[in-house]
Amino acid sequence: MHTGGERSLGHDDLTWLIGGPQGGGINAAAEGFAKAATRAGYRVIANIEYHSNIMGEHSYYRVRVGRSGHRNVSERVHVLVALDDETLVGERHAAFPGFKGHVQEVVPGGAVVFDANDGPGEHGADVLLCPVPYLELLEEALKGSSREGQASRLKVMTNTVAVGASLALLDFDLARYQDALRAEFGGRRADLGELNAKAAALGYEFVRERFADGFAFRLPRVSPPKGKPPMLIRGAYAAAMGKLKAGIGFQSYYPISPATDENVYLEAHQRDQGLVVVQTEDEVSAINMAVGAAHAGVRASTSTSGPGLSLMVEGLGFAAMTEAAGPVLVLWSRGGPSTGLPTRHEQADLRFALQPGHGEFPHLLVAPGDVHEIVRDSYEAFNWADRYQMPVMVLVDKALGTTFITTEDLGLDRLPPVDRGPRFREGGNGDADYLRYDFSDGIVTPRSVPGQAGGIYWSTTDEHDPRGHITEDAENRIRMQDKRMGKLELALREIPSDRFLTLHGPKSADVTIVSWGSTKGAILDALDILAREDKVKANFLQIRIMRPFPVSAVTAILRAAKKTVLVECNYDGQLGLLIREQTGIAMDQSIVKYDGRPFSEEELMDGLRHVIAEGPGRLMVSHRLG
Repeated sequence: MHTGGERSLGHDDLTWLIGGPQGGGINAAAEGFAKAATRAGYRVIANIEYHSNIMGEHSYYRVRVGRSGHRNVSERVHVLVALDDETLVGERHAAFPGFKGHVQEVVPGGAVVFDANDGPGEHGADVLLCPVPYLELLEEALKGSSREGQASRLKVMTNTVAVGASLALLDFDLARYQDALRAEFGGRRADLGELNAKAAALGYEFVRERFADGFAFRLPRVSPPKGKPPMLIRGAYAAAMGKLKAGIGFQSYYPISPATDENVYLEAHQRDQGLVVVQTEDEVSAINMAVGAAHAGVRASTSTSGPGLSLMVEGLGFAAMTEAAGPVLVLWSRGGPSTGLPTRHEQADLRFALQPGHGEFPHLLVAPGDVHEIVRDSYEAFNWADRYQMPVMVLVDKALGTTFITTEDLGLDRLPPVDRGPRFREGGNGDADYLRYDFSDGIVTPRSVPGQAGGIYWSTTDEHDPRGHITEDAENRIRMQDKRMGKLELALREIPSDRFLTLHGPKSADVTIVSWGSTKGAILDALDILAREDKVKANFLQIRIMRPFPVSAVTAILRAAKKTVLVECNYDGQLGLLIREQTGIAMDQSIVKYDGRPFSEEELMDGLRHVIAEGPGRLMVSHRLG
């Protein structure tokens, strides 16, 4: 039983969790509820954890709901919906007995909805048990339809019965959930939408009549906000939207988790958005096609995760050496090394992304921390690629990619103008006048695209002279390398300083938390809790652009900090290593997590309270250990 840190919750902070077998419909169930809650006027954050096998293993989805909204998930479960035995009694791994089932996370006064044929095992006396005959209610829902008598074959629909049953406890507007179901089953599948709506209603009525009276945690009807309706979006879609707004013309990819969601989204919209999406035979082809498309003059991109980047590194060097305007590469980090944890979370690719290949070459690396920053960074990455004629990497991760969150506005109408960088103007003779890699034009030479009169040039991955011909001349090598690497200093001067980092919270604080990427939401919530409950004044240095690194700005902030705490989801504390390398400043304390899951609110707060009280050191946190 989870009892630590319980606060007065009401309907402003409630966690609903559904667990079940892979392929058992928990995605549709949880996302349907999350959409319904968003449309009903609540704010939502929803995160899934799932195995990398196709079917069968235990997966679960947390949906945190409230009026004011949170930026991180919580372990305090108020309503637990079980679609398998492991949700109730734990994973069947004798060597790792720490996880004893999600029932242990249910708060006092919470409830467990489960199949009447199962049982929740050990539980506290103050947990409401709601056995529901899932299959029998599904059979009732199918009566009179063309699918009558097919309940066993359509067993996946018991997820709808279970969700409906849980919503009765919460006094949630069932019609909102039914509308979300109908929206998922349009066209020729509309009859399935109606059957699911009926199944949800039967589950709802079953629990309302037997268990709902007096249940403490509620999501009553509220008035949705006026004006622009809120949306529920996750990072994979945000990245795609940023690219579309930027005018992407070409996307290549090889399927790999967790990058595939972004690629499939773009693939589904390529015809109506006027771009070409190509699924290649491998990642080598994907990066080389993207580089070729960038040379052809279109805004080109590819997306992958760690194992895919391992195959793309030579292509990135190819892009940098030939001064292509891109491509933009979105790296969706996951647990490694090798195949590692294909569907789990980790921030362990930072050092790799900083030096993705042999030799020295320029590329820009930016790491957004939420859906709004993903949109902005995915969009501006194309401007930077065009302006500085080098590859740009956007470093995100599984948690950002798969977590849904409520927002009213992604800021698509407030993005800066498109910047295509210096372009060659027609009029010269390609053989005599146009020097693609000329030194006289400064760091970035105007580029031509195929078909421009007078814009012919040679392009080779060997070292080359201003016209593009291969040479190993020492003086030319020095000048060319100075030209290419000088783009990083140029970008550091030209890109606005507020794009490199943000100091959240008060300028002066007792504790300065330092981090990057998807830890942003967890840390911002932690700042509020530290101020409210612990009376600790803390701020948060979030570093966005890692290359070129903002040495002066980071140094100034950290020199002024009273106590620094590094927070990262990797073993080494890779941002801390980068900061020490660039500034000479070591973090006072560090909190790391590398169990394949992002920080929960409770894990981060436990870690912060420990290091603030205990002093310098490195702390690994994972509540998965029991």
